[in-house]
Amino acid sequence: MAKLKQFLPHLLALAGFVILSLFYFSPVLQGKEIFQSDIVQYIGMAKEQNDFRAETGEEPYWTDSAFGGMPTYQLGAYYPHNYVKKLDLALRFLPRPADYLFLYFIGFYILLLCMKLDYKLAFLGALGFGFSTYLIIILGVGHNAKAHAIAYMPMVLAGIIAVFRHRNIWSFLLLAVAMALEIQANHFQMTYYLLLLVIALGIAYLVDAWKKKLLPKYFKALGIMVVAVILGVAANATNLMATSEYADFSTRGQSDLSINPDGSPIEKSGLGFEYITEYSYGILETFNLFVPRFMGGGSSENIGKDSNVYDALRKMGASTTQAADFTENVPTYWGDQTYVAAPAYIGAAVIFLFVFALFLIKGRLKWWIVGGSILALLLSWGRNFEFLTQFFIDLVPLYNKFRAVSSIQVILELCIPLMAVIGLCKLFLENIKKEEKLYALKWSVIGTGGLLLIFLLFKSVLFDFSGAQDAMYRQQFGMDFMNALEEDRKSIFTSDVIRSLIFVLLSAGLIFGYLNGKINRNLVIGGFVILFLVDLIGVDKRYVNEDDFVQAREMQQPFQMMEADAAILQDATHYRVYDLSGNPFNTARTSYFHNALGGYHAAKPGRIQDLYDFYISQNNMDILNMLNVKYFIIPTEEGNQAQQNPNPFGNAWFVEQLEWVDNANQEILQLNEVDLQRTAVINDTFKNEVNTDFDYSSEASIELTHQQPNELRYEVSAPSSQFAVFSEAYYQPGWQAYLDGEPVGHVQVNYVLRGMNVPAGDHEITFKFEPSVIKTGSTVSLVSSLILVLVLIGGIGFELKKRN
Repeated sequence: MAKLKQFLPHLLALAGFVILSLFYFSPVLQGKEIFQSDIVQYIGMAKEQNDFRAETGEEPYWTDSAFGGMPTYQLGAYYPHNYVKKLDLALRFLPRPADYLFLYFIGFYILLLCMKLDYKLAFLGALGFGFSTYLIIILGVGHNAKAHAIAYMPMVLAGIIAVFRHRNIWSFLLLAVAMALEIQANHFQMTYYLLLLVIALGIAYLVDAWKKKLLPKYFKALGIMVVAVILGVAANATNLMATSEYADFSTRGQSDLSINPDGSPIEKSGLGFEYITEYSYGILETFNLFVPRFMGGGSSENIGKDSNVYDALRKMGASTTQAADFTENVPTYWGDQTYVAAPAYIGAAVIFLFVFALFLIKGRLKWWIVGGSILALLLSWGRNFEFLTQFFIDLVPLYNKFRAVSSIQVILELCIPLMAVIGLCKLFLENIKKEEKLYALKWSVIGTGGLLLIFLLFKSVLFDFSGAQDAMYRQQFGMDFMNALEEDRKSIFTSDVIRSLIFVLLSAGLIFGYLNGKINRNLVIGGFVILFLVDLIGVDKRYVNEDDFVQAREMQQPFQMMEADAAILQDATHYRVYDLSGNPFNTARTSYFHNALGGYHAAKPGRIQDLYDFYISQNNMDILNMLNVKYFIIPTEEGNQAQQNPNPFGNAWFVEQLEWVDNANQEILQLNEVDLQRTAVINDTFKNEVNTDFDYSSEASIELTHQQPNELRYEVSAPSSQFAVFSEAYYQPGWQAYLDGEPVGHVQVNYVLRGMNVPAGDHEITFKFEPSVIKTGSTVSLVSSLILVLVLIGGIGFELKKRN
């Protein structure tokens, strides 16, 4: 009974998290699903592999449906012995996206418990973290992997802090399991940002240990952490090894080219500065963390009929319906970014408590939280703080592999509520004098409330409320419209500043009431629970609400077949489709129905992207023919239509000669100089693997007789030895060629395709996708998981023995 009472508060907290998660995303209880644009694209990309898995029970690990062929490692592939995934699915038992919100809550709750806060404060902190606007927004647009990784960040920190505090087997297990879950979430950019925060934490603890002469204990704890992290990482060995392998093949790896399509030199490896910093947070936009629509909110907002824009449009001759429709998507945002879904609002009450905590928290805890927050904020500015950003791109390992630098603000979303709730905990400690707490309260009110008053009183002096895109709107709609728009922006700014000021004063009132004995501790915590919920949910609902949910079928079948698709699908042979109705390399719609030359992915196959940049985007027919593009989808006035290409080279063909080149630059340029149906372009690096003594014959034939994503079979009849080119992507780490059942080699030709020598006679050529990385990684994962289970059993046995 005593044990039940001990765990009852935590069970109630978990029940509260379940209720709040389902309450916020209540349409899931009606069987609806949230419409997530990125997930729609993922469904298109993963359709072929999911269908194959359902039909055969096998995992293909390769898809033909996108970019001419690519591994499915980053498309939700299933791996053997992935027990971490099973644990993760058990934790995510709620309908999506309520499951991720629940993960936000429990991860942060565990962190605060490990920092010795009681369950009430831990519950409050979890609400402040989980309902942070940015974390809700990424669920709205479908950045599920990002949300997934963020949700496990607090748990990893909990494991690290637990090891520093206790250095026992349970702390070890917590860190190992949390790290395994973090890696399994498969968003390495977020994990990388977590690493930066952990480094800040480690430095703070190291300095503290040095001052207190506790370095042996520090390094002992560090040793325990290293082993725990290694085990956690190793439990995900298959995914990590496969991802690492594919990274070199993808646009995230170093290109073999040293020239751009226009002939200019490529200056450096990795992603370029402009690409990395495309989404840089404006310095002034930082106040969005405190005032939700400080810079107008999202790129477009619904401001309704009671707006200046509505009146201006009516005066310009728009009907009431036209004006009302326009006011549903008004460009209220006046920042520098090209597009903003919503402000990254952390909460006025949370920010106030954070500032309050700065006065009361001392030592290593304060410095790693504040240090990590400042670093994240400065890096989120990207090109607006070019010196630091360029320093990290040039000198900090792996930093140039990631784009959208503003997303590092997830560290702020973690650190600020963490500091805030610990500061509230300090309020209740008796060993801190009342005078010190009153001093902290006074200056917190002056700092936060005073800043808001300055914004309110001097807004017209400090800001002009004009944005980077305003010249276009001025040209399109005229000055009367722009004047009305700026007045609406000013009105939005004013209302949200007043809103934040109210939450600051209410927060200060709760603390002041406690310090003067008017209310007790529980009422203060309860009051802040209400403030956090009203404040954050009030803003979150502006951007992610019931309107974003659709019937489940709309998400399960997000693409509807067009007449063009139906016409193409009557052809049962193996070919590719190139969709010219939009941006073919930025949509998965075609992949949902066909083997597409394009697709949608953040890490496209690198060489097919090169081909697109050099030739495909120019509709170079020789390149499209060698890639076996048999059909085009063409936009017309009557709608999209299918158009057949009369001259694709087919699935495979024999060439008359080989053209040898010295490097990748010559390889891609030579494609435009030779007859690709008669000549194969090969890099000199494959010279020892190719027999050049072949005798082309027009009587030789090669035909594809069997096709599935992970296996291709060809029947060959040749009176003499030949050299065959296959219109399939070359991916050496996984594809193995067989001649009459015996393994043979094949090489990369024409920059992206496969080629091989074929002896005279009748033969069967088979290509099988047999990635050794899956077998090796699965073995490592199995061993690591077994070790963790043995440690768990050992820990339970040790505890029982100790009690006896």
